[in-house]
This record gives sequence, structure tokens and C-alpha cells, in this order.
Amino acid sequence: MKSYKKLKRQLLKDRQINQAYKKIGPEFELIQLIIKRRLNRGLTQAELAKRLNTKQSAISRLECGDYNPSLAFLNRLAEALETKLHISIF
Repeated sequence: MKSYKKLKRQLLKDRQINQAYKKIGPEFELIQLIIKRRLNRGLTQAELAKRLNTKQSAISRLECGDYNPSLAFLNRLAEALETKLHISIF
């Protein structure tokens, strides 16, 4: 069985896969930051959902990349995670 890093490296050699990966890269980066912050705060998905007055399944969808959150939701999320939301365009 290949490790994730080896498989990723192999797949990214394909030009189309590489372009698609770069296109959604910021989404993955945001998801990783959210999960890391939640875990660093010692929160489960259910606990975070309670702080946001939503369901655990909504947090799961967000963390899986199956949910496209609004800026309002991201602001509420940042507040629930005791952090700030910064958006920039380069």
C-alpha cells in the first residue's frame, strides 16, 4: 500500500490532476486550518457545532469539503474558534 505522500506525488505528475489540485488548493488549505484550530481548542465536531448553533453533520461536511460556506458562516466559525478571519487577494 502506498503512503498518501507517495500517491499524491505520483498523481500530481499528471498535468490535468495537477491543475485541478492547484485550483482547489485554497479550499484544502482553509479546511486544514479549520480542523487544526478545532483540534487545538480541544473541540469535537459536535462541540463546535453547538457553538455555531448548527448540526455536527454541517461541520463534518465543511471539514470534508462538501460544503461551500458563506463569509457570514466563516466569521461565526472564526468567533467560535476564538480566532479571526483574514481574507486577502494577491
